[in-house]
Amino acid sequence: MAEPFVHETAVIDDEVQLDQDVRIWHFTHVSRGARIGGRSVLGQNVFVGRGVQIGSGVKIQNNVSVYAGVTIDDDVFLGPSSVFTNVLTPRAHVERKEEFAPTKVCRGVTVGANATIVCGHELGEYALIGAGSVVTKDVAPHAVVVGNPARRTAWACRCGEVLGRDGVCVRCGDRYRITEHSCERVESRA
Repeated sequence: MAEPFVHETAVIDDEVQLDQDVRIWHFTHVSRGARIGGRSVLGQNVFVGRGVQIGSGVKIQNNVSVYAGVTIDDDVFLGPSSVFTNVLTPRAHVERKEEFAPTKVCRGVTVGANATIVCGHELGEYALIGAGSVVTKDVAPHAVVVGNPARRTAWACRCGEVLGRDGVCVRCGDRYRITEHSCERVESRA
């Protein structure tokens, strides 16, 4: 295990916890009280808000802001310029810090480039959010959602492959039970 790497242009506030093998690149700012889990990588120009908790093995690409109220679980991928909000009805002249709506990004989720995640929702385990999509409601585990507003178009395996109707992953062989509203892994080939 290696000590965290922090690029000389990054700003790391006091009381930040950086676990082993964390890498933080150019012009990134991690705010007071945040925690970044082991093996996570924060790309160029990333902002992590006050007290934000980021799991292990997370990859945050360039130009992403993770604001207070957002929680990121292990093994999440946040594509370039993806966006999180934390207030539903912001106004410049009205202070709403006490109204932050929590957003939870569960284990293994992928958020595509330029996607927007409106606050107050949960992205279920291993969901895939298509590039440019706008998420305005909870996303079920393993769901593939695209568009504005984002709608489910398919189901995805833990490995990221889109599942066919039979629920068998052509990449890894895992099997899933698929219903109209859910997808659950029932057998692992690994």
